[in-house]
Amino acid sequence: MHPGTLPRTRGRKALLGIAAATALALAAPSAAAAPETGPGPVNRAFSQAAEEFGVPRDLLVAVAFGETRLDGHDGEPSHAGGYGVMHLVSSPRRHTLEEAAELTGASGRELRHDNTANIRGGAAVLESYADRTGVSERDRDRPAAWYPAVARYGSPDDLRMGRFYADTVYGILEAGVRARTGEGERVTTPGRKVRPERGRYTDVPPPAPGPTEEPDTRGADYPPARWVPAHPGNYRAGRSAAIDTVVVHVAQGTYSGTVNWFRNPASRVSTHYVVRSSDGEVTQMVRDADTAWHARDANPRSLGIEHEGYVADATWFTDALYRASAALTAHLCDTHGIPKDRRHIVGHTEVPGNSHTDPGPHWDWDRYMELVNGG
Repeated sequence: MHPGTLPRTRGRKALLGIAAATALALAAPSAAAAPETGPGPVNRAFSQAAEEFGVPRDLLVAVAFGETRLDGHDGEPSHAGGYGVMHLVSSPRRHTLEEAAELTGASGRELRHDNTANIRGGAAVLESYADRTGVSERDRDRPAAWYPAVARYGSPDDLRMGRFYADTVYGILEAGVRARTGEGERVTTPGRKVRPERGRYTDVPPPAPGPTEEPDTRGADYPPARWVPAHPGNYRAGRSAAIDTVVVHVAQGTYSGTVNWFRNPASRVSTHYVVRSSDGEVTQMVRDADTAWHARDANPRSLGIEHEGYVADATWFTDALYRASAALTAHLCDTHGIPKDRRHIVGHTEVPGNSHTDPGPHWDWDRYMELVNGG
């Protein structure tokens, strides 16, 4: 983009952005003014981005909450190369960060580190996807109509995972959001009943327990789990050693993002299972009998369980997550004859040859092991 040119937005929206920025500048309090008592910067960013790009504000919040729980993690990338509250991705296969830069004129650094720029960038990308997926202008005030754009935001190449992602976001929209940002600002949305208009995704089957349309139709080894196979290039068929260890991981990312990452051939990583924070849902991605790539030298003899969340944020480690994961681990130990003790149920950081720190200091090992052993 040449200096002095406007980013690619509709003229009306560009003017709205300029007007909003001017109004904020005029309204900025002086150093002697009383402390601000209105909405904080993240709430303002959601409202302004929603108005500028025509994305329903509560839907924009639901996407962000589903991606990061509204925590930008100080500009550090997720395992999938995503940045900021909106998880704008810069990776060999996905380029939403670069798309956002082109659409808004913000720099990569701003989009990675500044919440306002990041939220605005995410809204711009969603608007561009609404254009591409045929969401009509007259319907854009209705969250239900945005389903195809949201699905593309989650997974542009895999329709099944796009539906998986969008269904998760619309579940958040229906439940409502009550959260705090990494800086402590409270963000809320009311719960609302929405019947998503899935369009081309209507006939795409979502991941579900039991047999699927995938080439391997046996369903999950663990009956309560969904079966969503990882890309064949991200694990090795078969094993070269007997299974004697369960390795506990924390994803440094979201549930849907982690599942998508393991289906991405560029990732070259996988675990056998992924556990969701909000309700303990489990997805199996690699057969127990096959070797997932998650713990280097321990891969041939271990089973890996990835948990949605971030090492530094204990709020991801919910009661539902602990209980679901412990039930899974107990099942794996019983099935494969693994002792239910800390020599055989270990954290990623405890596996020799690994530089990772997960599950980190907030993981409650005492509670987890008690649950594994029937507590």
